[in-house]
Amino acid sequence: MEYRALGNTGINVSRLCFGSLVIGPLQQNLPVAEGAAIMAYAFSRGINFVDTAELYYTYKYIKAAARIAGKYPVVATKSYAHDHATALQSIEKARAEMDIDVIDIFMLHEQESRYTLDGHKGALDTFIDAKQRGIIRAVGVSTHYIEVVNAVSDMDCVDVVHPLVNYAGVGIHGGDSAGVLDGTENSQIVGKADKMLEAVRVAHEAGKGIYAMKIFGGGSLLNDYQRCMEYVINRPFIDSLAIGMQNAREVDMNIDALDGKFPPPDILNEIVMYKKKLHIDSWCQGCGNCVKRCGQKALSINAENRAIVSAQKCILCGYCAGACPEFAIKIC
Repeated sequence: MEYRALGNTGINVSRLCFGSLVIGPLQQNLPVAEGAAIMAYAFSRGINFVDTAELYYTYKYIKAAARIAGKYPVVATKSYAHDHATALQSIEKARAEMDIDVIDIFMLHEQESRYTLDGHKGALDTFIDAKQRGIIRAVGVSTHYIEVVNAVSDMDCVDVVHPLVNYAGVGIHGGDSAGVLDGTENSQIVGKADKMLEAVRVAHEAGKGIYAMKIFGGGSLLNDYQRCMEYVINRPFIDSLAIGMQNAREVDMNIDALDGKFPPPDILNEIVMYKKKLHIDSWCQGCGNCVKRCGQKALSINAENRAIVSAQKCILCGYCAGACPEFAIKIC
């Protein structure tokens, strides 16, 4: 396993980061013991970096995996905190539920614009203060927006950026809408992918640690597994890749891919070529919480007062499930 310095943070991370969203309640909802065992196996293979968030409800998996492994990984978490009080609550929740005193990386979750960053200044200042007090080692932002990556490149207080990066531009927002279609069934504006990559490069040159997310477009690009991996592996300004993994074979496959060893099509099909989708149950009440929560604008309420999803826009993050009071939405 290759390890890299995460920007100027002083934190060294494995090239592969274990994305914990997929094993948690918003997606596969594995029993804690099972999910923790997969994570601990990843640690045994050299992965020392885990991505989580308050929304994911996976702190208990990380705590259990650390007990199995006998040590904690580097942990990056995220919160939708918007002011001092909610930021403090998020910090203390993470420390308590993972049973750790110091959070390696704490980020503002899913920032959408410069205005969003300004609106969350109270939370950001609280994270900065916690860093000065030794409770947080690095402060960061996660985003699907090119504008946000550009904005934080000039912000000395932001140490880490967690951007959405994939070759097809799936889920990327902002930038010039002009571009060349990539010609695949998942055809997107490639210009956005290129502009995000350029923004990430500039941010890294400014000293920001970069670890990319959704390199498979939420699963929609898995039929181009090798192309997706090569697109990010060959970028020296991307320090680590956060990939959701739900079994040991996926862990092994992704580690091998970092060394240029890609599985033959039949093995790839066996391991990962399942068709994930967003499922909305019949008891949906049409409250609209999921519509408000979806940053991709993939959800709407139909004439029957039920939520419906646009498969072309959905990136299968599962965040909408966390907003549903009826537990009527799931990734399956």
